[in-house]
Amino acid sequence: MDHATRLKRLRFRAWHRGTKEADLMIGGFCDAHCDSWDAAQVDWFEALLEEQDVDIMAWAMGSQPCPPQWDGAAMHAMRTLDFVPIAR
Repeated sequence: MDHATRLKRLRFRAWHRGTKEADLMIGGFCDAHCDSWDAAQVDWFEALLEEQDVDIMAWAMGSQPCPPQWDGAAMHAMRTLDFVPIAR
């Protein structure tokens, strides 16, 4: 599968998590960062999406310790939460 198709699938999966909160956090993160990802970063995010939403959100918000396999530059970027769209 080519890179553009993988990103399109990731965006869909990131925005269709099951709860609005997870959609905003995970989907917003994907939209904000995935266009600059290389294949290894796409692999990481695809694997992360296999985890439970509550776990991903807890790791990103810092309410639970993040397992070492997920704790890296991308998770640190997810922790900034400056990508979550807020209606004003």
